[in-house]
Amino acid sequence: MSGTAIAINAGISVAAYCMAVRMIPRFREMFIKANLFGNDLCKKDKPQVPESFGVLIGCVFLVSLFLFIPIPFAFDEAAATDVVTGGKPATFPHDKFVELIAALLSICCMIFLGFADDVLDLRWRHKLLLPTIATLPLLMVYYVNYNSTTVIMPNFARGLVGTSLNIGVLYYVFMGMLAVFCTNAINILAGINGLEVGQSLIIAASILVFNLIEFALGHQVDSHIFSIYFMLPFLATTLALWKYNK
Repeated sequence: MSGTAIAINAGISVAAYCMAVRMIPRFREMFIKANLFGNDLCKKDKPQVPESFGVLIGCVFLVSLFLFIPIPFAFDEAAATDVVTGGKPATFPHDKFVELIAALLSICCMIFLGFADDVLDLRWRHKLLLPTIATLPLLMVYYVNYNSTTVIMPNFARGLVGTSLNIGVLYYVFMGMLAVFCTNAINILAGINGLEVGQSLIIAASILVFNLIEFALGHQVDSHIFSIYFMLPFLATTLALWKYNK
């Protein structure tokens, strides 16, 4: 019943977009009064533009996913509630549930760090360390559930090291460094009108298209469904911010 869960997720995403579109202009003056603003240097009169709206959009995104938490399991036969005795059966997919909660925890940490950066003006060395810390919930859950550190090698390297290679603890180092790269590749373009949120919108849309294609082809269905659950509300809330930020 994953199709039903995706449809509900899409409905929640539309509601999140509508909520974000209504909230952004209403919070404008509040952010400016809190001295969280900059001047738009791309216009002659250099009007004041509120900053740190990412925390507002992030909250809408999180609320939409919080409301969605029980949905995938409500339509999962293995996770259905026992109507006779109540509670969850022994077959409840605790591993999937923990993955969902860990992902939300990492996102909460990243939103907090982003807001702290806007308020405290963190140095670059802090921006390199903090995203890695925010990924710890995901990495620890992955370690407990899977702990697979084998990577598939590209065709040109298979003659040297084989089809796959177990890189051990370096896998976790790589994943932490990947989080640092992804967050700062976005953050470094902050302040250029619409570009920061615009590239987030393009990346989210491309990931969602890839998920839908792979889902239709039946490739790693569970993983792509899990990604869709996050990409739909992220795309919706990002689109709302881009509407005003472009």
